[in-house]
Amino acid sequence: MTNLPRTLILGAGGQVGAAMAHEAGSENSISVDLRAGPGIQYVLDLAKSGALSSQLAELLAATRPDVVINAAGMTWVDGCEADPRLAALLNDSAAREVARQTRRFGGTSVYFSTEYVFDGAAGPYSETDPARPLSVYGRTKLNGETGVLAVDPDSLVIRTTVVYGPEALGKNFAYQLAAALSSSTPIRVPSDQVSSPTYNVDLAAVTLALIRNRVSGICNVVGPELMDRATFARRLAHAIGGETGLIQSVPTAALEQRAPRPLKAGLRVDRLRSLLPHCHLRTPEEAVLHWRSRQTGKPWPALAGRADRQPVGAFRSQPPPDTPREVRRES
Repeated sequence: MTNLPRTLILGAGGQVGAAMAHEAGSENSISVDLRAGPGIQYVLDLAKSGALSSQLAELLAATRPDVVINAAGMTWVDGCEADPRLAALLNDSAAREVARQTRRFGGTSVYFSTEYVFDGAAGPYSETDPARPLSVYGRTKLNGETGVLAVDPDSLVIRTTVVYGPEALGKNFAYQLAAALSSSTPIRVPSDQVSSPTYNVDLAAVTLALIRNRVSGICNVVGPELMDRATFARRLAHAIGGETGLIQSVPTAALEQRAPRPLKAGLRVDRLRSLLPHCHLRTPEEAVLHWRSRQTGKPWPALAGRADRQPVGAFRSQPPPDTPREVRRES
């Protein structure tokens, strides 16, 4: 990646952070995560609030990045509802501290947020529409946005949603869907949650392009189409040759989820198009084709009754990772 400033990626073990690290390349980026893993160069626990400031200062002094990409956070929506204290710590307090320390050391930060800052009454939403979150997740992310921009007005806040694509742990919706299809298990998917599914590879590439262009403020980065979750599931299933009849469309209320969801949501990308008029984010079908060609991330399970189909993803063979360097002093 040419013309990319020295970049430190927090949360590089997660699906967005790992995609960012892959797109940036090891020659341009430094990977940091909560725990050791392939490609992780430093270990930093953002949940340890008492020592976070000193640990961040030590990390930034050692690495001297121009940009810190904060892809860490608590994104389990129902989990945030169950543990609002942890959600506030990771999505708000820690994010503010990352931005503050990054600015102190002469860099700027990137923070990932969500369409869940809106109530889903009248989407799709632009960056300037009034935010009215319904859930703990949405509130803590909105507070994180506000805090990061207050600490560093030059920082970049990326709002995105329904992120899917290759990742090592295989936790996103595409993997859950493939697992259900592989075992011929019906899967219930809401038909009334409208959003903008976003391929993580595209999200990473566009974020890096915005960084290179020194964009600041809030910018929506999402896939090119609005669709409900059930339609998204059927299109993914069709793209991989799965049985779409196993997908059961149900209203959100039938799922009895702990946290309320914005229903008519999605994000407008007018600002992104004005900033990067030639950027292209993939449809679900295009994403699956690209995913097959990359052969990265956890493999999808073989589809039941479709032995001729190859898994979309497969791990690349890699040498054993170096032992991560601890960015905390043991007492």
